[in-house]
Amino acid sequence: MSNNEGQISNGTPINTNEDKKFRLLIVDDSKLLRKKLREELEKLGCEVIEAADGKEAIALDLEQEPDGVILDIVMPEVGGIEALQVMREVTPLVPIVMLSSAGTPQKLMQTLKMGAIDFIQKPYTKEQIVRAVETIKRTRARNLKKAAESMGAEK
Repeated sequence: MSNNEGQISNGTPINTNEDKKFRLLIVDDSKLLRKKLREELEKLGCEVIEAADGKEAIALDLEQEPDGVILDIVMPEVGGIEALQVMREVTPLVPIVMLSSAGTPQKLMQTLKMGAIDFIQKPYTKEQIVRAVETIKRTRARNLKKAAESMGAEK
């Protein structure tokens, strides 16, 4: 498998391999924020899937099998914390970064204990998004490697 893990810098496309774009699910009830985030992620070479709430995010997580998720906390119907809980149960290898303006220390600790890998406070900077994508990419590669190793150990 040839890839460019760890070779990421601002503006450099992020790919898991040469023929598949790194696919991220972004979840936020703000259409404007999703549009802005999509543009930034696409500049980094990512393919973007969008969801407007946690319920839609859970369905897309299962259907589309993204490489990572950027998930808002406060949303109508199913919020980010509930969505995080379900996603950790059904797709435990998919790295999730929380993104919220409701970032109290308690919420931050709660989401990290539930399996989120990072937390970004709104309003975010482009640098925070680049770092989040790098973290998602490294975590995804590590999770897939561990899964492959455990599959090999079972044989």
